[in-house]
Amino acid sequence: MKVTVGEITIEIVTGDIAAQKDVLAVVNAANAQLRIGGGVAGALHRAAGPGLEEECRPLAPIKPGEAVITGGHNLPNRYVIHCLGPVFGVDRPEEKLLAECYRNALYLAEERRIRSLAFPSISTGAFGYPMRAAAEIAFRTVKDMLKVLSEVKLIRFVLHDQSALTIHEEVMKKVFETGF
Repeated sequence: MKVTVGEITIEIVTGDIAAQKDVLAVVNAANAQLRIGGGVAGALHRAAGPGLEEECRPLAPIKPGEAVITGGHNLPNRYVIHCLGPVFGVDRPEEKLLAECYRNALYLAEERRIRSLAFPSISTGAFGYPMRAAAEIAFRTVKDMLKVLSEVKLIRFVLHDQSALTIHEEVMKKVFETGF
């Protein structure tokens, strides 16, 4: 499913975040130390090779809502934007912190003139954020950011399974059909 607003396309797909060959940057649902972990962070670090963790070391730790950028190393992408999402029920205010992840990643993409990037569903794995609530925050934040984006032309959400895709399709339709 995709929505185009002006020159910017927002799309959702299922797949492997580490295999998005046609985007300039992928977003890592990182841990505070920017190290290999489970889920998205593990998949990206394994695919990128040890150079990614080495480049991340001096950038850590990051706080919930923050984003930093590195090279893509052995990934098919030039960049990795690392965001630390909030742990649901622990990091407060979790809605604001999750929105900051998406906002800060998009600001970094804009600064670096990154025309295309792929997001996972940040904080919905081990950090326990409910998928529907996280999708609403993600799409509302992206929708709000469209006014300030001039470089970014493609924002993709890469989801791990059909259930996540269905939830994101429902939420995306709801958020984007309400107009600008």
